[in-house]
Amino acid sequence: MASERHVAIPRGVTIELDGPVMKVKGPKGALERNVRFPQVAVGIGDGEVVISTASDRKRVMAMVGTYEAHVRNMCTGVTDGFEYRMKVVYSHFPIQLKLHGTRLEIINFLGEKKSRFADIENGVAAKISNDEIVLTGIDKELLGNSSANIEHATKIRKRDPRIFQDGIYLVARG
Repeated sequence: MASERHVAIPRGVTIELDGPVMKVKGPKGALERNVRFPQVAVGIGDGEVVISTASDRKRVMAMVGTYEAHVRNMCTGVTDGFEYRMKVVYSHFPIQLKLHGTRLEIINFLGEKKSRFADIENGVAAKISNDEIVLTGIDKELLGNSSANIEHATKIRKRDPRIFQDGIYLVARG
C-alpha cells in the first residue's frame, strides 16, 4: 500500500457503504456522500473506516486525504453539528435583515433602494439577531456554501472598499 488512512467511528454513529455511496447516521441526522475515485478503496473495518490506495501519484494520494477529511467532518456533523457566526458590519447605512424561508433579504445595504438576496441551502438553519447571523447544520459543505452566498450578496461594487467596509462577514466557525 502506498497510502492508508484510518478514521475511528465515534460511539453512536453508524457508517455503511452502499456501492460508492457512504451513509453516515448519528443522533443529529444522516449524511450521504459519493466516495468513488479511481484507484482509491474505501472500506469499513473494526470500528473504523479505512481509505487506501496502491498508487504513488500525487493526485490519488491527495484524494485519500480528502476522503479522510470528509469522513471526519461527516462524523462530527452527525454527532455535534457545526455553527458559523457572521457579523453584520455597517458604518454608513444600517442594514436590515429578513429571513423568508431559505432566502435572506438584505435591505438598505449602502442605502440601495433594491434589496439584495442570498440563498440559504436546505439543511441549514439561520438565526438572525441584532448584528449577527448564526448558521447551524450537520453538513459542513452546505454551511460553507450558505455563508459564501451571504458574503457574495454584500459584495461592494463601484465604491472604494477601503472606505466602504460594509457587509456581512464570517467571523467564527465551530
